[in-house]
Amino acid sequence: MTTVRLPAATFARRKFLSNTAVALVATALPAINFAADAAPSERKFSPVPGNWRTFEVTTRVDIAKPQGVTKVWLPIPSVNSDWQKSLESNYSSNGKTQLVTDSVYGARMLYVEFAENEAKPYVELTSRIQTQNRAQDWTQKTTAAEDADTLKYWTQPTSLLPTDGIVRKTALEATLGAQTDAEKAKKLFDWIVTNTFREPKTRGCGEGDIKTMLETGNLGGKCADLNALFVGLCRAVGLPARDVYGIRVAPSAFGYKELGGNSASLKGAQHCRAEVYLKGYGWVAMDPADVAKVMRQETPEWIKSAQNPLVAPVNKALFGGWEGNWMAYNTAHDVSLPNSKGPKLGFMMYPTAETAAGRLDSYAPDDFKYQITAKEIKA
Repeated sequence: MTTVRLPAATFARRKFLSNTAVALVATALPAINFAADAAPSERKFSPVPGNWRTFEVTTRVDIAKPQGVTKVWLPIPSVNSDWQKSLESNYSSNGKTQLVTDSVYGARMLYVEFAENEAKPYVELTSRIQTQNRAQDWTQKTTAAEDADTLKYWTQPTSLLPTDGIVRKTALEATLGAQTDAEKAKKLFDWIVTNTFREPKTRGCGEGDIKTMLETGNLGGKCADLNALFVGLCRAVGLPARDVYGIRVAPSAFGYKELGGNSASLKGAQHCRAEVYLKGYGWVAMDPADVAKVMRQETPEWIKSAQNPLVAPVNKALFGGWEGNWMAYNTAHDVSLPNSKGPKLGFMMYPTAETAAGRLDSYAPDDFKYQITAKEIKA
């Protein structure tokens, strides 16, 4: 058995990829005390930065049916910013372990390889992070700016996020009349909320194939579809944007059951968010997919209007903010897993494994046999 403690390391890579986020100005909005059992019409959603929370997140994988050489890849938090600090990680396993890093995006992962004769392969990874709420103060601007190479990088297409053809056509139509970056982002955010919808039957977080979504007119999906579409549309009109892949680690402090995770069992709690770079504001948090989630799943009845009293606070706050009950893993696309015989991953947000029979289904944790839990560490 191997047990290793990893320091909070910074891996060398190109300067314009070294930081996952830049400073955001703290909001001037007052804190709101909210009871989780308040009536839906009384609910408020206004995350306020300032209070850091510490979590330990543990992923345990037990391969139920190993065949031949078994391989496992687990994402490790790679984000260090003004809203998250990725600290140390510890892991134990009866396989051969190696810490690896995606050379393009800097996403960290633990790679474990098990011998053919290992009857009960397992690996357990625990990562400690600190996180806080984000909220943009739209009354304050900043003169700080990212370098041109960084901004250009985050407008490039990926395999699932093309920026030409129907994607660009849709983005141009949606932003018609917008003059500033912030106006363009707001029109695209509103377009996503108005035209897409949460589809509970979508497996996992979705696939994020935005060209197919637009070509077929099937605009239902989950966060990796809806937020990816937002990011792709932003890039198509020259706004630097990126998906941030992670997992909810605690219930929402604002009483929205769909915006939190059960710390004792984070099955299905994976969630990606988005950031867009706006001139005068820097990198700004966005999450139109969670607006759609509240509209579709917070109540038994599908809410069709973002102006509904239950939805309106979320719709307002998630244009420029998000709640800090969530841990980010990385911002990586088109991920090549080292020593894998399978295809690239569109994103790295789930445990991934392969046996001689092929790649296991990351969206089926009970069949895959993995469990993720979180524990808040109080000062």
